[in-house]
Amino acid sequence: QVQLVESGGGLVQPGGSLEISCAASGIIFSRYTMGWYRQAPGKERELVAHVTSGGWAYYKNFVKGRFTISRDNAKNTVSLQMNSLKLEDTAVYSCHPWDTNYWGQGTQVTVSS
Repeated sequence: QVQLVESGGGLVQPGGSLEISCAASGIIFSRYTMGWYRQAPGKERELVAHVTSGGWAYYKNFVKGRFTISRDNAKNTVSLQMNSLKLEDTAVYSCHPWDTNYWGQGTQVTVSS
């Protein structure tokens, strides 16, 4: 049974930082490109960043320079360090192994003063 469990979300002020993580089980984690996605209220889910099985990281322009994605294949985890957070980063963040139908339940990140 595949499980993807996100954690680390919360409330943070604009300009602040937060790190969220996703723990995977039931898949051969190291084989998959892992993506972080987000969905804000009333909006479509969008890709934020992804990291390949070999550790190459790619970012959407709206987070480039602020967010850092990383993975630990020994622990089956993928993390997203988010700095210089903006109001528009408020969303539910979910991890997703590419080429599968598996999604985590998401973790809420709220940026508010």
